[in-house]
Amino acid sequence: MNSYLLLLTKAPVQLIQTNGQPAFGLFDGSIPDFNLQDFIYQNLMDTKASTLARYFNYKQFQFICVTGADWLLAVAIADIRYANSGFAYLYRFDTNQTISKGLLLPGALGCKMSDSPSAGEAKQGFGAYKTAIKTNATNWQLNIETKELKACLTIEKASQMPLALCAPTGYNGWTYTEKSNALAVSGTLELQGKNQDLTQALAGYDFSAGFMRRQTSWRWASINAMVEGKVFGLNMAAGVNETGLCENALWFNGQIQHLSPASFVFDRKDDTSPWQISSLCGEVQLEFQPLYCRQEKVNIGLLASNFRQYVGLYNGFVVLQNGTKLQLNSVKGLAEDHYAKW
Repeated sequence: MNSYLLLLTKAPVQLIQTNGQPAFGLFDGSIPDFNLQDFIYQNLMDTKASTLARYFNYKQFQFICVTGADWLLAVAIADIRYANSGFAYLYRFDTNQTISKGLLLPGALGCKMSDSPSAGEAKQGFGAYKTAIKTNATNWQLNIETKELKACLTIEKASQMPLALCAPTGYNGWTYTEKSNALAVSGTLELQGKNQDLTQALAGYDFSAGFMRRQTSWRWASINAMVEGKVFGLNMAAGVNETGLCENALWFNGQIQHLSPASFVFDRKDDTSPWQISSLCGEVQLEFQPLYCRQEKVNIGLLASNFRQYVGLYNGFVVLQNGTKLQLNSVKGLAEDHYAKW
């Protein structure tokens, strides 16, 4: 197995630099101010992009996953300009039951997003469905208000270094991604009037934004769990941030370890067959067995989405930088396969 070492760049205070372009790199922390007004956005012919192109080509989504002893909660808010979408679901491993709610609304109706992963608030709501994610320098706060699912949760982010990077996307775009897994959770979570036990709960978050490709696809794996008595988190992805950088990392006992590029092998025609997920340098070798799939297919000409997010169990191993091999046995987590035209 080859070693995979990366040099981190000190996170700038602002994303857009004095030359009107974003700072690219793998950062040692969150970037609090995106100062998008300073970005010089050019079209494919190197002239100033129109105001409409500047508005509609910027996409953003925020996601939170909380894994408990026998359940998994997933919440998303996405603004793709032409529309906004979101969902909140809770899957129970003990009964194989799911409570799932979601929204798809035109334009910005019912949706507000934050331009910062550490200083803002994203909201989405319509009728009896409302979700909100508030971010600051030390934590993320999640609120859910539906008929069957309610939450008021605080996710502590200050205890460890996040995975934070900005990479070129296509010819003239960029994508900023910030993620952190295996974080402590406090607050309340209620399913159909019954409080859920947060004693063993761990959470992960995802803040992604930028001028992404018109047609985008990715595969993704995520874990928040206890492994060998210590907190363990994993994020692996393929398809978006791969222009000299990749958004792969694990966290063990609060320490981040960046990982080499990821490979995902699976059968799209069979939602029950296992996935093989590995890393280029061999430090990750996992098999994922899906148990539940939340899927959406939308094809309305201008927009298209083929989305599958799976809840399941991971088996296999990861190797830490000191050579220690961690064995994963039926560890709860997520996997995702997504195509978007936006």
